[in-house]
Amino acid sequence: MLGNVRHITMKIKQLMSFSVVALTAGLVNAGAMSDRGKEIFESGDDRDSGFISADWTQELILTNALGKESRRLMRIIALEGNDVEGDKTLIVFREPKDSRGVSLLTHGIKEDDDNQWMYLPNLKRVKRISAGAKTSRFVGSEFTFEDLAIREVGDFSYKFIKDTELNGVAVHEIEVIPLDPKSGYSRQIAWIDQKELIVHKLEYYDKKSKLQKTLFFEDYHQYLGKHWRAHTTRMVNHQTNKKSRLIVSGNYEFKTGVTKKDFSKNKLRSIR
Repeated sequence: MLGNVRHITMKIKQLMSFSVVALTAGLVNAGAMSDRGKEIFESGDDRDSGFISADWTQELILTNALGKESRRLMRIIALEGNDVEGDKTLIVFREPKDSRGVSLLTHGIKEDDDNQWMYLPNLKRVKRISAGAKTSRFVGSEFTFEDLAIREVGDFSYKFIKDTELNGVAVHEIEVIPLDPKSGYSRQIAWIDQKELIVHKLEYYDKKSKLQKTLFFEDYHQYLGKHWRAHTTRMVNHQTNKKSRLIVSGNYEFKTGVTKKDFSKNKLRSIR
């Protein structure tokens, strides 16, 4: 579900003056910048609401620092949340054979850490992902468990930076700051399409405020006249020179009829 503002919903005051009037003006301006950044994310979140559920298959391509590739195929199922509960997602690996059945279940929780469980079929074990482990890499990729968590707008503070262009597209540039002290990132910079309110690029900065990774969203398709989904996402780790790509196979299916019961951790062992 990567690629739209709703599912990265993420992470979004300044100026000092020498006179009381200038200081007041600076604070008002900073507050306006903060409010505008948050409002843009909230608008994108609202625009993508109503997808109900979705089901799609995608390939994960891992590239190491020497350029060697390995591939994994997985199916993702998602269920939209409501005002009380967050979204739910289930990732199930299909290929290669030694990864078949490995699953990650995520329950989004409003104003709190998500619950995540991983099923390892070889061990026949369901393992809960602890808060401290969410900065760990997911199946050797450049995505962490934190990156795959379901984020709400309220999980971050925001600062609008400027309106600009990215590859000829008019975008909003917004700083997004995780409120969770256990986050692996100090901040993120998001480039949001001014017209469609979809994410084109996201930079991740580590705890030392050094650029760690960049996530690119490409090949967008629109579904049901309103839901935009990126069919290719690329994560580049600037500190290790490793890369991960997610490429959608076929198309997304929406309103598939899944329910909360399909996202129970007790059902992970029966997934095929």
